[in-house]
Amino acid sequence: MGARPKHRDRLVRAAAELFRQRGYAATGINDILGLAAAPKGSFYHYFPGGKEALGAEAVRYAGDRVTETLQTLQRDHRTPAAALRAYGALLAGWLADSDYRDGCPLATTVLEVTPQSEPITAAAREAYAAWRRTLATLIDPDSADGARAQRLASLAISALEGALIQARVARDPAPIHDACEQIAALIDTL
Repeated sequence: MGARPKHRDRLVRAAAELFRQRGYAATGINDILGLAAAPKGSFYHYFPGGKEALGAEAVRYAGDRVTETLQTLQRDHRTPAAALRAYGALLAGWLADSDYRDGCPLATTVLEVTPQSEPITAAAREAYAAWRRTLATLIDPDSADGARAQRLASLAISALEGALIQARVARDPAPIHDACEQIAALIDTL
């Protein structure tokens, strides 16, 4: 199996970054091409479905990065609550490093285009499902399919999404830390 084409991957990463910062509608193809340092022909070659096809791939890419981060934190921390607190610290750091321009890797895009865009909606649905599975496994490794772990995972995602918005608006990471502390406290009751 050969290496993935370099322009395709750079286009996906650039789109994910710009959509996260500016939103889908405010990001043009030329903006993505500029950040990716890719020729215009490569965009049409790899994404004959246009910006929507690239948007779906960018959502998949961003969703996969979050899932991988959560899985790494689960392996690296002794307790589920500690892993969630570490994730909150990462989110707060990333947000501050971006001067509060970044947001959730999915929300900024999906709030604009779902349910109108089925490809992007499907990619977001898959990403959120992967986050829920990963968080449920982190929360209760022995009963990840259990209703309580699934509900708590869903609550964690909702709390983190809301916290990211509040932190971005306030230019203060406190809402992220608060949300993680509250969810961690719930996890500790299991």
